[in-house]
Amino acid sequence: MKKMILMTLMLVSTLGMMAQKPAQIKFDETTHNFGTFSEKSPVVTHTFTFTNIGEQPLVVNRAIAACGCTVPEYTTAPVQPGEKGAIKVTYNGTGLFPGHFKKSITVQTNGAVEMTRIYIEGEMKEEK
Repeated sequence: MKKMILMTLMLVSTLGMMAQKPAQIKFDETTHNFGTFSEKSPVVTHTFTFTNIGEQPLVVNRAIAACGCTVPEYTTAPVQPGEKGAIKVTYNGTGLFPGHFKKSITVQTNGAVEMTRIYIEGEMKEEK
């Protein structure tokens, strides 16, 4: 009888731990528009902030830009439930043709949704 009660308690406690929501990333914004900027100052930066709305620590495994002109830097420490993290994205238009651009950054996490895309866009005007 004691064994059965003990086994039942262990099962209930295991199921209770499994019922916790996994980590989940929620960005304050998923797109940033730099607007118009000059070819004379071709480097622009924006920081995307996010919150872990899950119940487990969130880990950003990678942030990959669609091209070499865009470089993401991200929080590497686990982000605890309810806490915030950041992904700083720098666009460098040096040597690129002026005009409109839209770039994506793929963020991979250990969260319920493993991949999320964030975007930057803007228009680099030709130097005259």
